Amino acid sequence: MKTWIHFTLNGSPVSIETDNDRTLLKLLREDLHITSLKNSCNVGECGACTILLDGEAVRSCLLLAVMVDGKRVDTLESLGSPVNMHPIQKAYLEVGAVQCGFCTPGMILATKALLDKNPNPTREEARLALSGNLCRCTGYKKILDAVLLAAKWMRGED
Repeated sequence: MKTWIHFTLNGSPVSIETDNDRTLLKLLREDLHITSLKNSCNVGECGACTILLDGEAVRSCLLLAVMVDGKRVDTLESLGSPVNMHPIQKAYLEVGAVQCGFCTPGMILATKALLDKNPNPTREEARLALSGNLCRCTGYKKILDAVLLAAKWMRGED
């Protein structure tokens, strides 16, 4: 069975018909061509498919697309561009928190969700906020450094 859903994606309205059992990850990647989301574990353990749903970091592989009807969905594409990067993206590059890049979109969105709620997190609060996102390349020291640097910059500190 198919259902029409209407939601906001990266600031733009979307109306699309989808199967009731289709995941949001598949809809976003396959139908709407949002490639920052990665299809990795499909069980919500790695965080590579993280989106912001009404500002909350959630795994798109665990959500049925019909569940976002009437909601706001943001992906990495909503944050910045190579020419005009968001402070979080700049901080990840500045400290070298990016290696293969597979986990980076999910990490950045989890960081955004945290900093939108808590502009001055402790290292432990940052660690907890990112605990659902796995990285196999960098370890987490540089990623946590990036979170705290981005928080500092977003608060207007040098």
